Amino acid sequence: MPLRGLFVGVATLDLVQRVGRRPGVDEKLVAQRSDLAAGGPAAVAAVTFSALGGHATLLSALGPGPIGQWVTADLHGAGVRTVDAWVGGADLSISAITVLDGTGERSVVSRNPEEMLVAVPADLPAVIRDTDVVLIDGHYPALAVAAARAAHDAGIPVVLDGGSSKPVYADLVPLADAMVCSSSFGGLPEGFDAVAAELLAAGTRLVAMTAGGAPVLWRTRHATGAVDVPVVTVRDTLGAGDVLHGALAFARALGVTEPDRSLSFAIAVASLRVEHTGPLSWRGDPRLPGLVAEAGHPCDS
Repeated sequence: MPLRGLFVGVATLDLVQRVGRRPGVDEKLVAQRSDLAAGGPAAVAAVTFSALGGHATLLSALGPGPIGQWVTADLHGAGVRTVDAWVGGADLSISAITVLDGTGERSVVSRNPEEMLVAVPADLPAVIRDTDVVLIDGHYPALAVAAARAAHDAGIPVVLDGGSSKPVYADLVPLADAMVCSSSFGGLPEGFDAVAAELLAAGTRLVAMTAGGAPVLWRTRHATGAVDVPVVTVRDTLGAGDVLHGALAFARALGVTEPDRSLSFAIAVASLRVEHTGPLSWRGDPRLPGLVAEAGHPCDS
């Protein structure tokens, strides 16, 4: 039976323009390539989980507007089931993204997703019970806390995406099995040991920090370590961290809890992603089934 993952958080419509250089003030550039795709931390993690052979469900605010409907259809096309928690407010956000052709680095401009109003689904506990792992990106705080508590009570592992510090993490960290932070979170990387110790004391069992091509640092209550990031030809870094989070959730759903092993798998998948140009082309890479098989679960066709 395929692994099942629930992904709770934000979705956007990503408009991606690939350019040779960043435009100057009042300057127009011709893009080398343009893409439209569903984006956002939880959404990309869900797409990743599906690409690895799992059954992914995204719980997010999508809404009835044309942008929300387009993103919903795109997610369904990627094999992601959606549960819409939207009850009012703004339409789904468009993220305007520029990717530099020479380095794969990206710049993002988007609207605050908290402008959308959400409600916790009445059947959330039942949805949680029908899953193997829950990933939460910290957006939509009421939805995030409700999902984390339901998962914690049901004994379902929770992976927390700590891309940037948010007040809701005070409620989420005690309910999380693993928290993956970016290097900009809470003074990292200079203060990684201190911040990791604080997060572990608050309740999570594993804290990891990503920093681009630098080794991923990790710490549990009993051990510390680092996992190297392989040197690859980087073509596009958009969503690489979200792909890593989705792959780590897949490993957790497999029951892989060893930090070195689960993070090595997640790093391998994210490294494969950045070798591809465009938001979705990496999903067809022929190396994916081998990575999944090596992680301990054959990729479903």
